[in-house]
Amino acid sequence: MRLIATDIDGTLLSSTQRISPRNLAALTAARDAGIVVVPTSGRQPFSIVDVLGDTWLTDGIVIGANGGVGFDFAGDEVLFERLISVEAQTALFEALRERYPSIACVSVRDAGATFWPEAGYVGMMDPGDHGRGETLPHYPLEEVLGTPSLKLVVRGVDVTPEELRDEAERLSIPGVAASTSGAPFLEVAAAGVNKATGLELLCARLGIDRDEVIAFGDNNNDVEMIEWAGVGVAMGNALPEVQALADMVALTNDEDGLAVILEELAANEWRGLLG
Repeated sequence: MRLIATDIDGTLLSSTQRISPRNLAALTAARDAGIVVVPTSGRQPFSIVDVLGDTWLTDGIVIGANGGVGFDFAGDEVLFERLISVEAQTALFEALRERYPSIACVSVRDAGATFWPEAGYVGMMDPGDHGRGETLPHYPLEEVLGTPSLKLVVRGVDVTPEELRDEAERLSIPGVAASTSGAPFLEVAAAGVNKATGLELLCARLGIDRDEVIAFGDNNNDVEMIEWAGVGVAMGNALPEVQALADMVALTNDEDGLAVILEELAANEWRGLLG
């Protein structure tokens, strides 16, 4: 095992949004054994810092925006960034709005650092959404959609993220890929972008084979990563469909399921759990 990829919300963090001492200790033991540890999230890099910044986990590489961006905090460097075209995001949003008139969107840009909400979006935000405050500027829709996005975020008052995802998949608009993560909004990336493709780009850069990767996750946006990794682990609190495709099912995030698996790996001198 040479790389550990872990989702953050619902996986690494408990339901109280904290990383337990046991999980952190298990990841520290892996780091000290020479294994690369990569937080891999739908969050943007700055938001990953918000929840993990008091640990060493943001001293190195993270993958954000569901695989759309790789960022190295040690070198303050964007390793890769894959954007949605103006044409694709416009076509998807206009088609979704025709079906659901209440929706509004946000364009996330500049490796996740900038946030361009359409008028009406901020009023639908819950406290702490996107790691942003409640007082935010808003922009005309043509400005929001008029520049390529790292991630397009869509939500409405009378439609669930899962309904939006299902409609986006039915529309099959070229150039976009829609997913949900348990957050109260739809997350849209460029076609072919997900946590697995982000990991693949990073592993190629580091000279690590997919069979040398273990990945942990719990939600819809973790599916490709869990299927791609040499060992894919679903948390005990993961969606049933995520558990069904994983190689292993851990205890829940509130039971330090990640640490339990890593402690077993450490006891076997970091050799694969599947033989």
